[in-house]
Amino acid sequence: MARLSRLSLVNYRNFREVDIAPPEGVSVFHGGNAQGKTSLLEAAYTLAVGRSFRTERERQVLNLDAARDGAAAYITGIACVDGQSLMVVVGYQPTAREAGADSVGDTRRPEPTTLPPVTKQIRVNRQAATASGLVGRIAASLFSVDDLDLVLGSPSHRRRYLDVLISQADRSYLQALQRFQAALRNRNGLLRRRRDGHVDPEEMEYWDEQLVQSGAAVTFGRSQALAGLSDFARLQHDELGEPGQELVLEYVPSVPPGVGFDETAAAFRQELERGAAREQATAITAAGPHRDNFATYLNGMDAASFASRGEARTIALALRLAEAEYLAEARGDDPVILLDDVFSEMDDRRRDRVLQMVARYRQTLITTTDAGPVRAVLGDNAAYFRVADGMVSNEGR
Repeated sequence: MARLSRLSLVNYRNFREVDIAPPEGVSVFHGGNAQGKTSLLEAAYTLAVGRSFRTERERQVLNLDAARDGAAAYITGIACVDGQSLMVVVGYQPTAREAGADSVGDTRRPEPTTLPPVTKQIRVNRQAATASGLVGRIAASLFSVDDLDLVLGSPSHRRRYLDVLISQADRSYLQALQRFQAALRNRNGLLRRRRDGHVDPEEMEYWDEQLVQSGAAVTFGRSQALAGLSDFARLQHDELGEPGQELVLEYVPSVPPGVGFDETAAAFRQELERGAAREQATAITAAGPHRDNFATYLNGMDAASFASRGEARTIALALRLAEAEYLAEARGDDPVILLDDVFSEMDDRRRDRVLQMVARYRQTLITTTDAGPVRAVLGDNAAYFRVADGMVSNEGR
């Protein structure tokens, strides 16, 4: 069983230095807005999946004052995994900014700050590791105010939800996903070159097969996972939604999966053949997991089009609670539950029910501006921490 026993931050966001020891059970981090509560959960999530959930630009995690002095930022986490201590350190080292460039290979507009580019370094038990190497060491399930995008947002949000979920439960899926992403980049490059001139047919055949093999594994993995996830989500929604409302998840793949890997791969090859003319014109791979989606239906109606904001929020909560259940069952180990200020748009009944559900897991970290409603449900069964001015104070139980 895994839990985070210590979380230390140096020069991270608005924290110059903080060191906390969250206990088993529920820990509640409360305080005003912009005090650093979300940064604590962001750091914990990074220890689990190797990247932030708040930004694609990792330089943004640097404490501005420290970065101006060239100081690095660090996240250090110590976890207890099956009775063994696991130490993970993620460091962000500022690098010299090149004249006339925001960062190497970065063609986007400069940020409205003076934050420099960073080099990220990861160590697990003092040994160098990669971001993908962290995935699955400590599983985490994150609930955030942005989860509405799981229902109302673009398909990319739902693909990422599935990818992070399945990768934490099955490392072979993560490896297949990485191979697919590499094959897709190479194949798209060949398609662009073919449009502008000659490409070796054998090279194209090679990347076609790489795309098919890895893509079929991703498609089949998503299909299997969503089948199990759908049952969990339906049961969770029964607890949170209005009486008489039924939630159904439906996989909407670019390549219809077969009953096994071989049939899925064969279907993938057929889809590539069908899309050959379109690829000749667009120079973009027409079929594959990068075009997948899944739909949420409430009483047979597509929730993305017809659900109210309240209904969509309830569906999103059901998806996150289903994710936690799925991870616990697939891994035989509870994920660390992270709830980031999700109670602001929740009525009392749903809030109290969610609190009761997440309190069953071995470790849950909650952020909120008002600890009162949480204390009313959990009382002394939770630990409380005050977050203010870049400091975290342990208030006990």
